[in-house]
Amino acid sequence: MRIGHGYDVHRFCEGKFLTIGGTRISHTRALEAHSDGDVLIHSICDALLGAAGLRDIGHHFPDTDSTFQNIDSRILLRRVIGDLNSQGYKIGNIDSTVVAEEPKLALFIPSMIENIAADCRVSTSFVNVKATTTESLGFAGRKEGIAAHAVVLLTSED
Repeated sequence: MRIGHGYDVHRFCEGKFLTIGGTRISHTRALEAHSDGDVLIHSICDALLGAAGLRDIGHHFPDTDSTFQNIDSRILLRRVIGDLNSQGYKIGNIDSTVVAEEPKLALFIPSMIENIAADCRVSTSFVNVKATTTESLGFAGRKEGIAAHAVVLLTSED
């Protein structure tokens, strides 16, 4: 068994929607990023790559490469899963937390879980997504951006 932790943060910018966990959410602002800015999927990718000892998302999908500009982060997650599966790793579970004052995410969490489970080729029972605020503290509390944490457990056939 191998454990990985991932963290990602993106600041708000002008826009009319944001994408979290592969779910498009109407909002008064978007998240600034080279890709689609999906902080949740980015943190999960980092956790998965870290658990396998394969560095981080920036190493595999650098923001200096135009190939990844505005890319759907679900594509990145599916590529990470393909790489891990080819090395004999399977997901034990994923536990994640999105840190945001706004928008409220509770209604979108089931969709996020479905998307992540589908991309990871696991049952939804292997994926957990939580949302919390910082009670108006820090950059998230000041509504400057959104962060996400993820912890994963990988198992190996070896």
